Amino acid sequence: MSGPRCPQCFQPCTSPRLLPCLHSLCEPCLRRLGPPEGAPGASRPVLCPVCDAELSLPAGGVGQLPPDCLAGSRGRAMAGCDLCADGAAAGRCLTCGLRLCRFCCRAHRRQKKTASHAVTELENTKDCSQAGKPLLCPSHPTEELQLFCEQCDQPVCRHCVLGRHRQHPCDFAANVIHRHGGALRELLQSSQQHMDSLEDVLSQVDEMGGAVRSRAEAVATEICLFARGYVKAIEEHRDRLLKQLEDLKVQKENLLHLQKAQLQQLLLDMRTGVEFTEHLMMSGSDVEILVSKGMVSSRLTQLNSVAYSTHPSVDDRIHFSPHERAGQCCGYEVFGAILNKVVDPARCTLHGEDLHSARQNQPSGFTLLCKDAAGERLGRGGEAVGVTITHKDKRDCAVKPTVCDNGDGTYCISYSPEEPGLYAVCVCVKGQHVQGSPFTLMVKPKFREHQGVFHCCTFCSSGGQKAVRCACGGTMPGGYEGCGHGHKGHPGCHHWSCCGQVKESSECLCGPPSDTSQRSLLRTVAL
Repeated sequence: MSGPRCPQCFQPCTSPRLLPCLHSLCEPCLRRLGPPEGAPGASRPVLCPVCDAELSLPAGGVGQLPPDCLAGSRGRAMAGCDLCADGAAAGRCLTCGLRLCRFCCRAHRRQKKTASHAVTELENTKDCSQAGKPLLCPSHPTEELQLFCEQCDQPVCRHCVLGRHRQHPCDFAANVIHRHGGALRELLQSSQQHMDSLEDVLSQVDEMGGAVRSRAEAVATEICLFARGYVKAIEEHRDRLLKQLEDLKVQKENLLHLQKAQLQQLLLDMRTGVEFTEHLMMSGSDVEILVSKGMVSSRLTQLNSVAYSTHPSVDDRIHFSPHERAGQCCGYEVFGAILNKVVDPARCTLHGEDLHSARQNQPSGFTLLCKDAAGERLGRGGEAVGVTITHKDKRDCAVKPTVCDNGDGTYCISYSPEEPGLYAVCVCVKGQHVQGSPFTLMVKPKFREHQGVFHCCTFCSSGGQKAVRCACGGTMPGGYEGCGHGHKGHPGCHHWSCCGQVKESSECLCGPPSDTSQRSLLRTVAL
């Protein structure tokens, strides 16, 4: 019978060496396995061909790896008798180290020269290694390893103890095996417990795999039943979705065609203006250039001020959600919907109290509600919203608005005008005006807060002259004559100031005003 084979070359092991992963290879394969010898003292990583573990060979090379005693003993246990070629080894002579079959064991004891030899039966040995030849020292090949160096933690021979292990604590292997063997037995017991746990987990994994397969088969059956019951409803729902998709595609294409036509017309106008101007500048005389300068400048300025979107007016976001509830179809509840609606600027509306009026230096705003072509509100944000607020009389006066995307199809536009007057407001979505845009915004002057003391009512004292000025430099607003008592020219009325602020603690010297006259005055001052 042949001995164990090397897992790398599949040949009978020759001087098997033990790797740190506890797999053994023959020494020739180990020398071929790693890279060429590196620098002295440097370890060389190799991969175990059995488990693919990355290992580091000792700095001294393959020869420093411990021999695989068990592999050798297994090979020797399966070998035959050293004296005859007929029987299998059944024992070993501890004196001469020969393997003996049963017949040769009896003959070995009877012969005069070997009668004193100690012959041990294989089944009575502690392990297979004792049935093989003794382990020899790698440094002294003729000496058997019988001692153990505690400091170096390795078996040694007698010559090693007298040499480089002279000062090290050493003892016979039989005396220290109980201590080191006990530590190994504890580790073995712990590893065996882990093996039991791993086997249990693997068993659970296998059971779960079977359960998953069984459950998947059951769910597949349910899915098939569901599909057969809903096939008609699904097909009709599919047709509706495809039609909705086609309508959405046509709408997007129409918007793109409209944008393309507008851009092409603008480009044509630009090209005409540029070509005319270039021809005028190159071929026209000074007088001809000056004659046409005004009209050319006006046209080019007009063309340059035309606002246009630098991006396509629509995007390609068309999504299908198979889990979205789509209502009833043929009496069955169906799922699947096209969620992405395309905004239609002509359907978008503006809302808010400050839509057409605002007050100077006061925060104001309004809300934009985006809708699709069917007039339904969009439930998402992300649209390109542009807002411009420009003073009609002062071209260099513009308000910078802030657009806040609420993420639900609404956008809050806030602004704070610094100058009073009429403003033109343009609200565009994807470059197109929304419903009601552009529109006019009236910004009223802010209320001027009266500073300092309340002066004598100059308006009343002057007989109701609108142009008269108060001592503070202001004029009386509105056109009300008198102090609210039906008379004029009262010189001591402190009830109203020039800017319409009420001084609650002051009263007219002629007494409190009537309710009717005071309400009239309040309306006048509020203007």
